[in-house]
Amino acid sequence: MTETTGIAVAGASGRMGRMLIQAIDENEASHLAGVTERPGHDWIDRDLGECLGGAPNGITVVDDLLEIVGHSHALVDFTSPEATVSNSALAAQARITHVIGTTGLEDEHLAKIAAAARHAIVVRAGNMSLGVNLLTVLTRKVAAALDMDFDIEIVEMHHKHKIDAPSGTALMLGKAAAEGRSVNLDEVSDRGRDGETGARKRGDIGFVSMRGGDVVGEHDVIFAGEGERIILRHIAGGRMIFAHGAIKAALWGQTQKPGEYTMLDVLGLD
Repeated sequence: MTETTGIAVAGASGRMGRMLIQAIDENEASHLAGVTERPGHDWIDRDLGECLGGAPNGITVVDDLLEIVGHSHALVDFTSPEATVSNSALAAQARITHVIGTTGLEDEHLAKIAAAARHAIVVRAGNMSLGVNLLTVLTRKVAAALDMDFDIEIVEMHHKHKIDAPSGTALMLGKAAAEGRSVNLDEVSDRGRDGETGARKRGDIGFVSMRGGDVVGEHDVIFAGEGERIILRHIAGGRMIFAHGAIKAALWGQTQKPGEYTMLDVLGLD
């Protein structure tokens, strides 16, 4: 019998954590190797199956990743920037694949994750879905094909509980558009307009963030020219698409060399 890949999940009680546990269970190539939660959480030292409202499954929720990395092949992480950075160091020490879906990462976090990637496989993406990554490729190609007469606006909407803006996906799309134009996103990004802002600056890439209800994720990339607009759109109908993408990345990482990768690499789109 072929051994399956043991995948650990950080942040088991969250919406994505629960989805990831389900996706691992549904995938014949993987099994759940362990789960973590933050120190002081009600689930700590309890059986995961019971925490999820079912029968005991023999997996105890822990607050220390060190307790489970030794028998894991991969870690999937949709937690917080601080927790993800800490997890990246431990995953690198254990030489296991670290799949990161955490958003809101700043430059200082990314530098530490890049350092961890010198010793282990890190797959990091603002969005794990096939559709969004195809949208990223298309955005880069369209931006490269059009000149500065076309203004680029990225509009995103998420549920009211999301705490970071613009979304990681919106920034990923903005970076793709900037790459298509061979410019630095930090130098052309326009993330806020209020009051008399003056005319739109030629070449800027604008971002608009909306929050409300239970919206999983909607992203539009708008190329607005004189007399015409091109709109590329992706609508996520459920979070399970992200969970399945993350598990695909964890499995893909088992045959790769240490380094930092994206879902474009996993899907063969880069």
